[in-house]
Formats: sequence, C-alpha cells, structure tokens
Amino acid sequence: MKFKSRSDEKVEMQLTSMIDIIFLLLIFFVMTFKIAAQEGDFNIRMPIGGGSGAADTTNLPIKLRLRSNTDGELVDIVVDDTRSFGNDFGKLRAFILQQTGGDAPPSPEQGPEVEIDLDYNLRYSHVITAISTITGQRQGDQIQRLVERIKFAPPRKPQ
Repeated sequence: MKFKSRSDEKVEMQLTSMIDIIFLLLIFFVMTFKIAAQEGDFNIRMPIGGGSGAADTTNLPIKLRLRSNTDGELVDIVVDDTRSFGNDFGKLRAFILQQTGGDAPPSPEQGPEVEIDLDYNLRYSHVITAISTITGQRQGDQIQRLVERIKFAPPRKPQ
C-alpha cells in the first residue's frame, strides 16, 4: 500500500467572518444596554410580627401617616397626628429639612427616625415618593441625605 505524501501547504483559517460576528455581538450589546438612573438606597426596618416589651420613649420616631381614598390615590399627609400637608410632598420635605437642620447626622443611629403608617390600598408610587422625599434630595451629582432610619408601622386592615 502506497501513501501519498502530503504537501507542506500552510492551512489558514478564515478569521474575517469570526471577527465580523464578534463586532456584530459587540454592537448588539452596546445598542441594547440601558443606562438606569441612580436609584435610592433605603435603610428600612420592617415591623416585628409580635413584640412584647417596654417601649423606649426617649427617642420617639416622627410618625408619618399617608391617607388614601378608595382608589388608592393620596389624599393627605399627616405628621405626628398634628400637622397636615394635604398631598404636597414639597411641604413634607420642608418640614423634614426643618427637623434635621438640612444635613444627615454623622451616623444613621444618631439621626431622627421616621415611622410610615399608610392606608392598606395606597398605591406604591406614593409610598416611594414619600420615602424619596424624607431620605434626601439630589443636588447635581450628589445626594444630600436627611433621614437614614425609616420603619413601617404594622399594616392596617382594609375597611
């Protein structure tokens, strides 16, 4: 049996099609990438299911009550059961600025605490707006922190 000898030809791969596909994938991912706006980082403490013990009355939280109508729209913002702001989040921000002095404390444990109590059928967009209003505000590229400690009151039963 006689074997044919192979020639010493150099085998070259066609790289242009592979490079084209790489560029197409790169263009696809660049074009479909969505730049998201900076989202808030909220420190929120949820209510404990059942608690028994003496309540600490030395540093009471600011009670923020959000009332809604039957459609879930915000009707009234009440702070500490005494001050009503209607549905104006600007007035709420001014109140929080007055309480905090315009700056967040050096550590979150030292600053004021806000307890949010809301109606059962209130829309989430109003809750997020309230949280954004009391935690701080954006000034250029910086976020000015106001309140770091937020907690929710136990949920109210629907009426």
